[in-house]
Amino acid sequence: MATLSSSLSFFSSSLFLSSSSTKLPTFLSLSPNFSSSKPSLSISSQLSTLPILSFTGEKLGETYLDLKSAPPETARAVVHRAIITDLQNKRRGTASTLTRSEVRGGGKKPYPQKKTGRARRGSMRSPLRPGGGVIFGPKPKDWSIKINKKEKRLAISTALSSAAESTIVVEDFGDKFEKPKTKEFIEALKRWGLDPKQKSIFLMMDVPENVNKSSRNIGTLRMLTPRTLNLFDILNCDNLVLTPDMVDYLNGRYGEEYEGETEDEEEDEEEEEEAAEDENVDGAQ
Repeated sequence: MATLSSSLSFFSSSLFLSSSSTKLPTFLSLSPNFSSSKPSLSISSQLSTLPILSFTGEKLGETYLDLKSAPPETARAVVHRAIITDLQNKRRGTASTLTRSEVRGGGKKPYPQKKTGRARRGSMRSPLRPGGGVIFGPKPKDWSIKINKKEKRLAISTALSSAAESTIVVEDFGDKFEKPKTKEFIEALKRWGLDPKQKSIFLMMDVPENVNKSSRNIGTLRMLTPRTLNLFDILNCDNLVLTPDMVDYLNGRYGEEYEGETEDEEEDEEEEEEAAEDENVDGAQ
């Protein structure tokens, strides 16, 4: 591979690869290369300038995205831990099999112990027989693991910062669609320089009904709000589209000046996590 793709995937993000690297790392190479000198592990702020486009595709100006980001030495580990936590917490853990003591039937000895020339059998529900129990089969299990709220927030802000190169800001276009029309939405994507065949994520404060209906037939497109914002979709997309209101929200929520959560914000964050989980479960089904 001569050049790296501009995808926002976990393996090609600018924070997880050095500039001199020309090969994508394998999934198992998760440990960073530490230098002899002790690296600085303090959280830094990464300022990114984003273009603002009109609905017709004209450049109106620029804005900035100032988010907290983990240092390059620990960014990969922080994001990896958060994405593994999200994926593992989605597991329902309801897989279950029956052992030989739980399978119905098999109480009677199928044939005498001796004088048949066959192998001795005590039950037709032995794991060695068809219809018998399962040896060491799965049982209901809780797969959930915990992660600190600050660590999860840092992982999301780090992923958003690494996606700045493929991020644009589009003026609010909720009132531009008088009726649901997928063709018009695809034309708008092309005016903004986006390929409809690439995965794109739209982050909006709220999704109007006509916009939602116009975009839901595009398989490579997802509409997210602050309640459904999640790390997996950020890492799995090729293009990220924001609205001006969403930029202000991200700077306030994941920026350097964020001081902490109040009780109301903690409740809102719990609701956002539940909504994101429900959104991902519905998408998987």
